[in-house]
Amino acid sequence: MHFNKKILVFIVLSMVIGFFGCTKGTVEAPKQQRITKKLIPPKAEVKGTNFLIELNDLEVTTVEDITSKEIVETPNLRGRIKITNKSKDMLDIQAVTVEYFDEAGKPIDFESGEKIAKANLYARVIKPEEATETSLDVTIPRNAIKGKLLGRMEIKLVYIPSPLNRETVIFPEKVE
Repeated sequence: MHFNKKILVFIVLSMVIGFFGCTKGTVEAPKQQRITKKLIPPKAEVKGTNFLIELNDLEVTTVEDITSKEIVETPNLRGRIKITNKSKDMLDIQAVTVEYFDEAGKPIDFESGEKIAKANLYARVIKPEEATETSLDVTIPRNAIKGKLLGRMEIKLVYIPSPLNRETVIFPEKVE
């Protein structure tokens, strides 16, 4: 009988611990949200001396604090870039860099602490009338998004035809 009391006490204590010890923890709501905005226009095409550059599906992704609406990470510019060789020579594509400017034509600089990745590196040779297509994934300054300052982007294509050559093309862009 004494053994049954111990078992009964053990079962009761187990149940009490089970009911009160296993309370559900509170689940916190996310503190940040990822927002994707399309660039206007989302598609651009510019012909240079030796090439044709086509940009498609351009969008900016930001991570914002839900309560303060502050951008907490360096925004990203993503899309597709297609480079077509329009010269009679082969082009050795080295890199594509992106620069950002406001409506007045002043450069929009990255703030201290922002991640700066404004170049896509290539190591591709394109024959005449051939094209190469890849994704564009670079960072964009917070100020270009936060204050809606972006007036245009410059795409700088570094390539080697016969002698080394660099060419800059300008795309008018806005974030909405």
